[in-house]
Amino acid sequence: MYLIGLTGGIAAGKSTIARRLVEHGAVHIDADQLARRVVEKGTPGLASIREEFGDSVIAADGTLDRARLGQRVFGDPEALARLNAIVHPLVRALSETLIAKAGAEKPDAVVVYDVPLLVEAQVDHPFDLIVVANATRRTRVKRLVEIRGLEEDHAVARVESQAGDTERLRIADVIIDTDGSMAHTVSETDALWARIRREQRAATP
Repeated sequence: MYLIGLTGGIAAGKSTIARRLVEHGAVHIDADQLARRVVEKGTPGLASIREEFGDSVIAADGTLDRARLGQRVFGDPEALARLNAIVHPLVRALSETLIAKAGAEKPDAVVVYDVPLLVEAQVDHPFDLIVVANATRRTRVKRLVEIRGLEEDHAVARVESQAGDTERLRIADVIIDTDGSMAHTVSETDALWARIRREQRAATP
């Protein structure tokens, strides 16, 4: 199995890279989706959040009220740290299970673990390669406004709330520049796939 850690700031083009790698045959595991799964209705994760933050963050149907929880933790580093202390270990355990399952089902699988907060959450899986999707702050804000419909001040706040580009680039084995056209990003991703396959062939006895 070949394990890739894919990261990058919000609106940096991670989904384009992940989608192209899946088209080539990679298995995609999305940390954001896992974070939602571990706090679904009836899970120990949701029970822990309720115990920590109270009934006010639970909706009438028993699910997590994400808007209310967001209001509690946004701008409050201590509250956010308490939330992360609940969610991150659960996501890590689930991701380890899914990665192991992918490798067991197909020993030569290429697994892409898409972790937007790889730096912030200090994810330390034994990655064969860490790939960073990199776009300028200006481009990312523009995408959030034009594609996702955010107000510009909200878009700027979202971008600035994450780790800086320098921190992400410092851990990168491969940097894919997503500032240009989608065709360029796809081409760079194709080159990455070719490199991975060469490395896999070279490692095969």
